[in-house]
Amino acid sequence: MKTSFRRLAAGMVMGLAAASAAPAAHAESVLRVAMTAGDIPDVTGQPDQGFEGYRFVGYSLYDALINWDLTRSDREATLKPGLATKWSIDPADNKRWIFELRQGIKFHDGCPFNADTVVWNVKRLTDNTVPQFVAKQFAAMRTRTVNIAGVEKIDDGKVAIIMKEPDSLFYIQMSFWMMVSNCQFEKAGNDNGKYALMPSGTGPYKFDKFVPRERLELVRNADYWDKPRIPKHDRLVLIPMPEATTRAAALLAGQVDLVEAPSPDTVPRLKQSGMTVLTNAYPHNWAYQLNFVDGPFKDKRVRQAANYALNRADMKEMLGGFMIEGYATVPPNSAWFGKPVKYEYDPKKAAALLKQAGCYPCEVTFAISTSGSGQMQPLPMNELVKAQLEEAGFKVKLEVMDWNALLDVTFKGREKFPQYHAVNVSRATQDPFSGIFRFAMKSQNAPAGGNWGWYYNAEIEDLIKKIYTTFDEVARDKMIVKVHEIMNDDAAMIWVAHDVNPRALSPKLKGFVQAQSWFQDLTPIVVEDKTN
Repeated sequence: MKTSFRRLAAGMVMGLAAASAAPAAHAESVLRVAMTAGDIPDVTGQPDQGFEGYRFVGYSLYDALINWDLTRSDREATLKPGLATKWSIDPADNKRWIFELRQGIKFHDGCPFNADTVVWNVKRLTDNTVPQFVAKQFAAMRTRTVNIAGVEKIDDGKVAIIMKEPDSLFYIQMSFWMMVSNCQFEKAGNDNGKYALMPSGTGPYKFDKFVPRERLELVRNADYWDKPRIPKHDRLVLIPMPEATTRAAALLAGQVDLVEAPSPDTVPRLKQSGMTVLTNAYPHNWAYQLNFVDGPFKDKRVRQAANYALNRADMKEMLGGFMIEGYATVPPNSAWFGKPVKYEYDPKKAAALLKQAGCYPCEVTFAISTSGSGQMQPLPMNELVKAQLEEAGFKVKLEVMDWNALLDVTFKGREKFPQYHAVNVSRATQDPFSGIFRFAMKSQNAPAGGNWGWYYNAEIEDLIKKIYTTFDEVARDKMIVKVHEIMNDDAAMIWVAHDVNPRALSPKLKGFVQAQSWFQDLTPIVVEDKTN
């Protein structure tokens, strides 16, 4: 960290010149954001780059049938009507979800949004026989679409999505399903590559232009249907910048206005320079999914040892306090937390468990990333985890790769990558499926779903089946808590931290509300002109 911020910032001037050139002559207000991603997220509907892609591209260009209410900072974000105004289970068929659609909505290209559009979008990600099917987009949504049997138009303003098995929580999945203009996609010849140069959604921003690996520029949609969310600035520029120190340097040099995940050692300098540093709890889990088929983590004692070996207080100190100590899949403030086993720091107990398991020293290989959505500060954090595990008797090899490469390992699963005993991918816990079930269900064994290491517990399988057929929320929540507690007893993951979502803003930005969510609404931000 001896390199000065001034020299780092100077080295970035050429690369960011186009993005930061002030268009003051046209009185255009520009919001420039430095993302942790190493590349521009996919703009063709379902973004890549994890939930950072959804945060900055998905919910900017597009809407889902159900959106997230990101207007408050004092509670976890909740669902709200999006392109659907109502949703309910068919009282005559508990496998049939009915969605009533918002009327009078048009895509950026002028194409009308209606029931035909929804049917087209659902088939785009579920039916490989239709011309609009995109394999990459299907893969991105596979964990959320595996239970869909079909879709049907009821009338112009209403559709039904039919499940293979009852799913009382399915409606939540529709908050992650971006609605793409069928007219624009067909205009691109059903070619996803061509559509990427002319994407069209219904969201608060319209696509303008992008330079691969350098920047994406979106412009204000003055005709956006949700009037309070019409952006308070004219242009949004998204810049991939995976190195934390570089992001801080860019903010200090005035090259960008908002940075994701500043490194803890840069925060004092940022504050001294007048930047606003915000944090807030949100549904986040920084942990390791484990390989339950290949290698030592098949043994519960080894999994328990790894959890006992971690001094999470040291991790919190290294991060300057910017984390909550993680002992379970969901954070302690979650309605599904319950009373899970707590693996408090005990290196002697960890060593004893390894010896009992006959794995001492215990050699393991972890797949980790250099940066990424929700990954916090992955390199120093993984190095500290490695050091703590090795003090207890593990021998850890870290395989470092970029974010999208790690996501590829995660999507394809342990069967494709048996050389890895764990993957370090941060996870969202805002709903039971995203945060808990997809890492515990046999039907979600990768590559079909999110259960990377093929974890299995018969009691959990039975509980989840009951949860999906239970439409009483109180009764359902009690069973979700039980699933969470069983996973902890099994030491189903190595738990480390829950993030507090740090980001730093230029003093010229006003109006931003830091939601308790992976997603954030940039539309209220006013970019003040400080030159006068």
